[in-house]
Amino acid sequence: MTVDFTVAIPTYNGACRLPEVLEKLQIQTGVEHLSWEIIIVDNNSSDGTAKLVQEYQENWRHPAQLRYCLECEQGAAYARQRAIIEAEGEIVGFLDDDNLPYETWILEAYKFIQEYPLAGAIASQIHGDFEVEPPENLKSLLFYLAITERGDKPHVFEPRRKGFPPSAGLVVRRDAWKDNVPAKLFLVGRVGGSMIGSEDAEALFYIHAAGWEIWYNPAMEVDHVIPAWRLERNYLVNLMRGVGLARFYLRMLLLNAWQRPFAFFVYVLNDSRKLLVYFIRNYKVIESDILVACEMERLLGTFISPFYLFRNIILGLIPPTPLNKGGLR
Repeated sequence: MTVDFTVAIPTYNGACRLPEVLEKLQIQTGVEHLSWEIIIVDNNSSDGTAKLVQEYQENWRHPAQLRYCLECEQGAAYARQRAIIEAEGEIVGFLDDDNLPYETWILEAYKFIQEYPLAGAIASQIHGDFEVEPPENLKSLLFYLAITERGDKPHVFEPRRKGFPPSAGLVVRRDAWKDNVPAKLFLVGRVGGSMIGSEDAEALFYIHAAGWEIWYNPAMEVDHVIPAWRLERNYLVNLMRGVGLARFYLRMLLLNAWQRPFAFFVYVLNDSRKLLVYFIRNYKVIESDILVACEMERLLGTFISPFYLFRNIILGLIPPTPLNKGGLR
């Protein structure tokens, strides 16, 4: 029987978080006419995730099939690629293990992708479910915590102006991903002590470059559980450093090959100017103001990103994926 929709949940040590996600999926409404499945992609966990899923499978009474697969290569990019390979649905909806979908999430995603045939990927409206209320001065950083609240009207993302949405709550056409996203991305996700993410943006770039549209659909709603430690200074500073360090590669993706050598020097000069100006204006409060410290780290990471990535390619820490793979025209 053809599967209409696959819910893929990549997880690393998510045994304590998965039950609530599965509970939310079991109460999805309006999907009685759909054939759908749930795949837990265990990204080499060490906390008993496999045992937890096995116990759920033994007692599973829901019409949607619950499946499990193991992806030993560490990194969110590898886990999502495994999900695409394993999925039987024509449509794949990604949920992180701390994403709680609203009751109509699957229904609204399925309806939208049927209505918009050029949509290769659709971003959910993601609300923050905070353990502690974030201070007012940190609210400008919430976007980087995969909070996506862009109004109540669907619209197309314009990557050159506003970038790409996060992978939390992202729904894609499986063929759009499978036919265009390289099996190994350059950015693989946060692994070990590294906070370099943006692997979701890289994947979406390839889908977009192949001619597919990237949409935002506010009717697809998800709560993102944010524990208190994600609002602490150390986490946010490291997060913003990782955002900056991924910046150079994402910039180069958006340029034609002949533009890149010229852009390299322009970006280095402009980024160094921004970094210096910001430091001169704010150096007195870097230690006391978290927002200033985060922006300083983002600017510093952006400035050193071309040199950092080149160094890691030379040392073999990052595989040198060509910029023109994956359906680019």
